[in-house]
Amino acid sequence: LHLSAVKLAELHSDLKIQEKDELSWKKLKAEGLDEDGEKEAKLRRNLNVIMTKYGMNGKKDSQLVDTNYIKDGSESDTLDDPRLEKLWSKAKTSGKFSDEELDKLWREFKHHKEKIREYNILLETVSRTEDIHKNVINPSEENLVKEEILHNKHRELKEKLRSINQGFERLRKVSHQGYDTTSEFEEPRVIDLWDMAKSANFTEKELESFREELKHFEAKIEKHHHYQKQLEISHQKLKHVEETGDKDHLNRNKEKYAMLQEKTKELGYKVKKHLQDLSSRISQGLQHNEL
Repeated sequence: LHLSAVKLAELHSDLKIQEKDELSWKKLKAEGLDEDGEKEAKLRRNLNVIMTKYGMNGKKDSQLVDTNYIKDGSESDTLDDPRLEKLWSKAKTSGKFSDEELDKLWREFKHHKEKIREYNILLETVSRTEDIHKNVINPSEENLVKEEILHNKHRELKEKLRSINQGFERLRKVSHQGYDTTSEFEEPRVIDLWDMAKSANFTEKELESFREELKHFEAKIEKHHHYQKQLEISHQKLKHVEETGDKDHLNRNKEKYAMLQEKTKELGYKVKKHLQDLSSRISQGLQHNEL
């Protein structure tokens, strides 16, 4: 796959979550609690997203160009969207951002690109399901269940599209005006969650509690970013030492690299699991609004 150390650690975290979710699903299925197959379909969608994200779906052009933002990965990657490319180009040449802020803004653009990718995968899944459903001649109780599944998928599509539109408006605003120093959150995933939480059916007390939890979540993400950077630096040092042939120095660097790799994997798993839990809570609140 030719993935960097950071991408390999991220892949490990994603697969660990996928494995845990599949084990949970097998228990549910054994107890007859996934009769409509919705949880199984969601697992397949999640696996499809992972395979597409890391270039494991057999399509040569699907893998993201492997970048390291420490070494200005912004110059060697694409956003696959003319509107995003134009905004990013304007932001880079505006003089309104420090190097650190450009690094943060690039993470926001990449996060937005991933949201669009996930939306398109879900849209393709829904389209295939609808085509199959249209070809059914005799309606039955099973088909009524499938209609409910389709309804849920359309609701999920609607939520994702709303998030994409909100995200693009934020990127447009930040690219033109620069970062707001009074902004409550900085991490793009946390900003998304907070925007959605304010639209969900939460009481003031619940919203305030959620705000505090997001602050802890953002701190966890920043810690993960720190270890990702240290892992990349360690990886570069390790490659350099391998060329010198100093065995003692090489062993010390290998030990440090292994420690950083394990810590990055562990933090990546915790961040993604926490994100999954927070997203689920917000989704329930948004669904309640529609009832």
